Amino acid sequence: MNSHTIDRTVDEPSSDDPSVDDLVAELADELDLDDDAPDLADIELIVLDMAGTTVADGGVVRAFALAAERSGIVTGDDLEAALEYVRATMGRSKIEVFRVLAGADEDAAQRANLAFEGAYAELIASEGVAEIAGAADVIRELRGAGASVVLTTGFSPETRTAIIDALGWNDLADALLSPADAGRGRPHPDLPLTALLRTGATAVDAMVVVGDTVSDVESGVNAGAGFVVGVLSGAHERDVLEAAGADAVIDSIAELPALLGLRGE
Repeated sequence: MNSHTIDRTVDEPSSDDPSVDDLVAELADELDLDDDAPDLADIELIVLDMAGTTVADGGVVRAFALAAERSGIVTGDDLEAALEYVRATMGRSKIEVFRVLAGADEDAAQRANLAFEGAYAELIASEGVAEIAGAADVIRELRGAGASVVLTTGFSPETRTAIIDALGWNDLADALLSPADAGRGRPHPDLPLTALLRTGATAVDAMVVVGDTVSDVESGVNAGAGFVVGVLSGAHERDVLEAAGADAVIDSIAELPALLGLRGE
């Protein structure tokens, strides 16, 4: 019987050949996959900021300037520095911002805050208010997928109500929260945690927090949210949002459903 020898030699991979891990990483980069994004099935609550995230943020700084002028809290050459502080602290409770500008004078801070609310209401009445493109549809889509959606803001309940009424958003979200409803404003965790309690979500890991400012992001991080998203439609830029702890940064709220896996795009 003839003996046949089978050649079992296999070419050894070259050190220059890409590994499977390298190929997977390259494919993920090409598809722009975000491994950190949670599965929507695991998300119970999505907390969305208002001004700059879901609502166009055109009048906040102007209302602050009018409030400063009318209340006399900041005058002359100090005004521009005060407005820079306002821009840097976007998303925080407005009365807290005025407390800083007023120093230890609580009466002055309260007067300025009332002036701000009046000025912002005037701007809404004269110029209207607009949503960030697609925001209402995104909120409906997220709720339709089974998540609760809560809108949060650094505005007082009165100013928040004026914005919601102007937009016709009274039944859009599961809840609306201002610092007065939660205890402390951003960057404290009170707003997201109050949203969690109000909606009955079972864990902070099941919560997504979305906003356009450093204080929005810090509030989500401080609350232990499972996923924190920055958006570029408002006050702050990508690098500062990432430095504050955002897990992902998107151009606008319109991209959120795809980021969370709700759309196959």
